[in-house]
Amino acid sequence: QLYLVESGGGLVQAGESLRLSCKAVGRSLSGYRMAWYRQNPGKDREFVAGLWWSPERTFVADSVKGRFTISGDSNKSTLYLQMNNLKIEDTAKYYCTAGDTHDYWGQGTTVTVSA
Repeated sequence: QLYLVESGGGLVQAGESLRLSCKAVGRSLSGYRMAWYRQNPGKDREFVAGLWWSPERTFVADSVKGRFTISGDSNKSTLYLQMNNLKIEDTAKYYCTAGDTHDYWGQGTTVTVSA
């Protein structure tokens, strides 16, 4: 079984940065296509970024392109989301997913961006 645990969320002001982490428990992440999603109360869940391994490929949503970077460390079974120049509209609960059809989800970590 694969379990995902997100961390790194918090309360920041617009323009500041955060790095989210997603740690795998039970299995290595190297066998899964990974992604970050986010959901703000009252809004639909939104794709943020994705990562494929061997060779590594990354994809980011247009809404965060140029500000967010997804990366991973297979040796640590950890996925990262570097979030720079945060905006108020980035406020959401961020989820790490694994699998082509998003078979595994973490519990999420909350990011709140204030003016």
